[in-house]
Amino acid sequence: MLDISIKGRRPLGRSGLSAAAIGLGGWAIGGFFTLNGKPDGWGEVDDDQSIRAIRLGLDMGASLIDTADAYGTGHSEEVIGRALRGRRGDAIIATKFGYTYDRAARALIGTDVSPAYIRQACAASLQRLGTDYIDLYQIHVGVLSVDEADAAGETLEKLVEEGAIRFWGWSTDDAAAAQRMLKYPHFVAVQQELNVFTDGPDILALCESYDLASLNRSPLAMGFLTGKFGTDTRLPPSDVRAAGHGWVRFFEDGVPRADDLRRLAAVRELLTTGGRTLAQGALGWILARSPNTFPIPGFKTEAQVRENLAVLEMGPLPVAAVAEIDALLAKNGDR
Repeated sequence: MLDISIKGRRPLGRSGLSAAAIGLGGWAIGGFFTLNGKPDGWGEVDDDQSIRAIRLGLDMGASLIDTADAYGTGHSEEVIGRALRGRRGDAIIATKFGYTYDRAARALIGTDVSPAYIRQACAASLQRLGTDYIDLYQIHVGVLSVDEADAAGETLEKLVEEGAIRFWGWSTDDAAAAQRMLKYPHFVAVQQELNVFTDGPDILALCESYDLASLNRSPLAMGFLTGKFGTDTRLPPSDVRAAGHGWVRFFEDGVPRADDLRRLAAVRELLTTGGRTLAQGALGWILARSPNTFPIPGFKTEAQVRENLAVLEMGPLPVAAVAEIDALLAKNGDR
């Protein structure tokens, strides 16, 4: 089990960089946008509050900030760019490409990972972020053909040579597809779904075997693992969790799934070991799951950032608690 330092830093795969083990996820601060005609954001946002929250995160030791050009069709990147003015050296910026969008309509309209589009998307992200390089540029489209993946990999390696990006990765849960990218020297990270309810052993094994960073999306199960939702919760239609997307796991039309409420009740006491909040326990579970993990919880407020980043001092959840959580979930057929 990894013993993280006081500042909670870990190597970012084979990049030679290191980052605080808890990152800042930029989906929610992108504000409103749609996917397939349905809301894909997290309700109303206050850009000034988002900027204060990011700067607080940097002050507390966070360094990895993950976003995508899709989030608010560029708005999340713009907000992060504003927050990092004068503090670019404090941050490792990770962003993504691959979804095409109509900025005026704030709508995602398709996908494109062709070499020409990658260059176009990279230039646009650099401008919005107010920087001349991206630390970690990630493919956002999770499933690609072998030819598409190779063409993207070759283009990304050229962008490294040109200085536009430093390293690159892929947001995918397909371990075999990610493994094919190992031939590219600047491929250093896989972004995977990972949380107490959704394990990802194949990607984690790949990352540990080949010294890749595992960036963890949905580390709090779309907020479910914060414990703030119950049987009477009804999220508004403007929230991605209530929009009717088939891939939303833990909510159905904005209502928490009963089975997931049951699972959370079963492990609540273990997650709150040592005075942790539920969210802190869930993030600590991920840190204990592998020395390669970097959970990137989303945020809207300074209070959320403060709570999440306190885990840098707390460290991973104790080994015994992790084992008991996994055994409970396995016993109930949830592993």
